[in-house]
Amino acid sequence: MSVIIPAYNEEATIIELLHKVNQQSIQGIDLEVLVIDDGSTDATVKLLEEHPSLYSDLVKQPTNGGKGAAVKAGLMRASGDYILFQDADLEYDPMDYKNLFRPLLEHNADIVMGSRFSAPSITRVSYFWNKVGNGAITLFFNILNNTTFTDIYSCYLLYRRELIRPDELKTNGWEQHAEILSRTVQRATAIYEVPIGYHGRTLDEGKKIRAHHIIAVFWTILTMRFFP
Repeated sequence: MSVIIPAYNEEATIIELLHKVNQQSIQGIDLEVLVIDDGSTDATVKLLEEHPSLYSDLVKQPTNGGKGAAVKAGLMRASGDYILFQDADLEYDPMDYKNLFRPLLEHNADIVMGSRFSAPSITRVSYFWNKVGNGAITLFFNILNNTTFTDIYSCYLLYRRELIRPDELKTNGWEQHAEILSRTVQRATAIYEVPIGYHGRTLDEGKKIRAHHIIAVFWTILTMRFFP
């Protein structure tokens, strides 16, 4: 399992997050932990270089290219049978790995999506309009792809690596998540969703996604469905 962790100015959380990832021990799963620093200007890289035992590989981007560029750089280094995305900000708890891996071990899943809205054990109350926007893009995706996801913009997307090559990806922004999910869903046979907890940050705490990003997400879902 290649765990891809893009990070940009996450000095407050990156080491704690990596400790949590390394605490996960699931029989039958070996973790390859890839951290991609996206041109951080704080102490993120310094902290990572002081703790090399917490990851398998550190990719240092020379400039800030955005989350999508960092993800693509991580995918180029990944060697696992599966890919799992992990944010560096502690909004998502690696304790949920056991739930995410269960469909792989028991049902040979091709894709597993973690859902914040499907009976999670714990969820921090967050922004109303963020949830409305998430619901809108999830409904739009489900209509176009004949799926039943409840939360397509959860960070925890896990998929079989052979379903998509990094050089196929055309997007580098927040919409890249929609591109990856769209392409893999079209090629997958066994798709599952599991509940996960969520500890969302506020804008003051560093939350980066904004309302305007939804436009590119809708466009990507549409074009991936009809012009892949």
